[in-house]
Amino acid sequence: MSAASGHRSLFGEILDWMLAPLLVIWPISVALTWLVAQGIANKPYDRELGEMARTLGLQVATEPSPGDLPKGRSRYALAPEAAALLRADESDTIYYQVLGLRGELLSGDRHLAVPDKEPPVVPWELHFRDDEVSNESVRVAFLWVVPEGMAGSDRMMLVQVAETLGKRSRLTNEIIKGVILPQFVILPLAVLLVWLALARGIAPLNELQRRIRSRDSSDLSPIDEHRIPDEVAPLVQAINDLLERLDQSIRAQKHFLADAAHQLKTPLAGLRTQAELAQREIDEGRSSPAELRRSLQQIALSSQRAAHMVNQLLAMARAEDQEHASRRSEVNLPVLAMETVRDFVPRAMEKRLDLGYEGPEPDRAGLRLQGHPLLIRELIRNLVDNALLYTPAGGTITVRVVEDPFGQVCVLQVEDSGPGILESEREKVFQPFYRALGTDVDGSGLGLAIVREIVQQHEADISVDDTRPRRQAEAEGQGPGARFTIRFPAHPRRA
Repeated sequence: MSAASGHRSLFGEILDWMLAPLLVIWPISVALTWLVAQGIANKPYDRELGEMARTLGLQVATEPSPGDLPKGRSRYALAPEAAALLRADESDTIYYQVLGLRGELLSGDRHLAVPDKEPPVVPWELHFRDDEVSNESVRVAFLWVVPEGMAGSDRMMLVQVAETLGKRSRLTNEIIKGVILPQFVILPLAVLLVWLALARGIAPLNELQRRIRSRDSSDLSPIDEHRIPDEVAPLVQAINDLLERLDQSIRAQKHFLADAAHQLKTPLAGLRTQAELAQREIDEGRSSPAELRRSLQQIALSSQRAAHMVNQLLAMARAEDQEHASRRSEVNLPVLAMETVRDFVPRAMEKRLDLGYEGPEPDRAGLRLQGHPLLIRELIRNLVDNALLYTPAGGTITVRVVEDPFGQVCVLQVEDSGPGILESEREKVFQPFYRALGTDVDGSGLGLAIVREIVQQHEADISVDDTRPRRQAEAEGQGPGARFTIRFPAHPRRA
């Protein structure tokens, strides 16, 4: 892993997990091989050593000699040639020992230790043990012998034959070499094969990386999923999903910019036309104060439209800014609603509209939500501005804050007595620059789009319905009105 970049190599990590167990198991394999080789090497030499001990045991005899020897004296009948044969091994030193019925040394070496005679002792049963003679490791074969003519007696003679471990060690080493040396060739070959297999397995990922890097920055088409490994398919599908959403977002932004440019062109063109017309009339000397005042009023109106459009575009960008919207704090919804209504009262009076607020008083501070105060204020302003644009003179506009008795949501409503919104157009009105057919309202077409964006940023939901039944409104010769209802997740009250 590179310390500078902090990235982990998938190839290196898989290689580590495959080779690390191999490097741990290999020393264990060597140790087990050594133990098994010792067992294999001991078997033939133990068999030979045991036969020597049995042969010596067969030479044991006890004969009562009333003439020459005391009665019951033990003797060991071993020819000198047989004793010399035991010493004839060129590789190892062989020791032997024969103890009589009373434990006295009859023949052989005194240095061999006498084993414990643990019951039950079975005559002629061969035993093996590891021991030392003169600080040299030996393998000992021993057995208890009942001499001829003393069957059934519990008195027995001990026969032991010991051998140093030279031949055994050499055979063990040969076995280990025969097993381990090929591993020094096989192990690097296995590492190389693993390396090549991993390189071949990672090749489709390198090809996928090459295809992605070779793409043009404007190419947001899905990545081909037919030539990728199954393990990477979910990742590629997630990337394709992201590319699709990014493509939709970029297309929406391009469409928005094109609409914005078109919408800005109209007031700017009118502003330029009025200015050129006023300039021409002044140059020709045909301008009167009234005409000049009318031209200036048109210029002011066009500049006001352009400024309003720019402000709405800025508000739209601010509402879409995720980082800006994430800076949230506790918001008192009734306070914001009342302050916004107060700001629009002069404009409502100019249009002879009844603009009012219904809900908890600000000093009660009964409703709290977690959000961005500036964006929520912008949301209320756009809803009230939309109602002012579409409500005819003499109409009513109400901003209402409703407290949920269960404390789950905070409800904001803005309703008017205007022409209302057809059910088929209630989703379309939230699209940027959309205007319902048959309306000659002078606006930017961005207000409700900004409202929808702010609602989504606050994980709220918005709905549109009629203020009153359409049949009743038509019978009275009035519009059904429109009611926008927004439900914000409530913020728990603090004690």
